[in-house]
Amino acid sequence: MRIIFMGTPDFAVPALRALHEAGHEVACVYTQPPRPAGRGKKLMPSPVQIEAERLGLEVRSPVSLRGAEAQEAFAAWHADVAVVAAYGLILPQPVLDAPKHGCLNIHASLLPRWRGAAPIHRAVMAGDAETGVTIMQMEAGLDTGPMLHKVSVPVGRKTTGELFGELGAVGAAAMVAVLADIAAFPPEVQDDAAAIYAPKIDKAEAKIDWAADAETIERLVRGLAPFPGAWFELGEERVKLLLAEVVEGTGEPGTVLDEDLRIACGTGAIRPLRLQRAGKPVLERGEFLRGRPVAAGTQLA
Repeated sequence: MRIIFMGTPDFAVPALRALHEAGHEVACVYTQPPRPAGRGKKLMPSPVQIEAERLGLEVRSPVSLRGAEAQEAFAAWHADVAVVAAYGLILPQPVLDAPKHGCLNIHASLLPRWRGAAPIHRAVMAGDAETGVTIMQMEAGLDTGPMLHKVSVPVGRKTTGELFGELGAVGAAAMVAVLADIAAFPPEVQDDAAAIYAPKIDKAEAKIDWAADAETIERLVRGLAPFPGAWFELGEERVKLLLAEVVEGTGEPGTVLDEDLRIACGTGAIRPLRLQRAGKPVLERGEFLRGRPVAAGTQLA
């Protein structure tokens, strides 16, 4: 097929690579414009742009697709299909309608559960036993279009970061399978009554509430790792907690129960496994405590 690929972050890179390797003609790659990054705020191209240039593909980075000129330029590629994976721009109806087979999206959830911006984070934080990817036909609504193909993946004790990598690869394979024989994947209308939304993560959600039960806090930690990272205050210092385990223990929520950093929660306790001080590298608990021991009885905020 003649494809327009639309994606921006690392999640989308496996799909671009897989479609190119499968022999499809990637006529053009649309991605977000370079953004300032790092301490020097140097403009950095997106992971998709880097991969597209490595493959020798044409790249476009419009700020918007709402204007007639941008829409005409999109239609001028005469694509059979547009493949979308975490692109980051709203696609107006003329863009959705331009390719012969429309625009197919790799969505990182088992729709209609977790429509929206943060499906992987929300699945982990909610304690879902499984997540996955859905190949869907895009329409004007937010992730409301008919579904062509679903592939499930167990969540287990994985972090959001680990699932991003896994689901990126699963989504790439699923899209290749659909495009190999699109007629074999008849669209299925979503059950709107079963829909659950996955809003963007708010910064306020990342602060750990020690009054919550240990299981909820452990899921929050995995769900926000590696970004934005759940955090707590140790004295005047903000510390990110990137991995933890549920353990036995009781006490006033937020109290350090022993010198191995077991922390009381509203119900039960957790023990941090991986932590990060502001501006410092990620450390395992033992390394963290060697740099700064935390006495039993310390109250965390």
